[in-house]
Amino acid sequence: MTPPLPAHERRLYRVCDAMHLLSLSRSAIYELLRSGRLRSVTQGRTRLIPASAIEDYIALLEQEAS
Repeated sequence: MTPPLPAHERRLYRVCDAMHLLSLSRSAIYELLRSGRLRSVTQGRTRLIPASAIEDYIALLEQEAS
């Protein structure tokens, strides 16, 4: 069995992990998901947020700030 990847090398994050990465509340994360500003995938009943979606959301924030 391989050990889990460090947080900076993971490709998919649970909502609670994305909350910590983006310093946002759970309700704020779900609002971003509902509005389409943050992408996600589901595996069974688990909602996962790709690392690329988090990077895209940060880039969107930077673009809106300039």
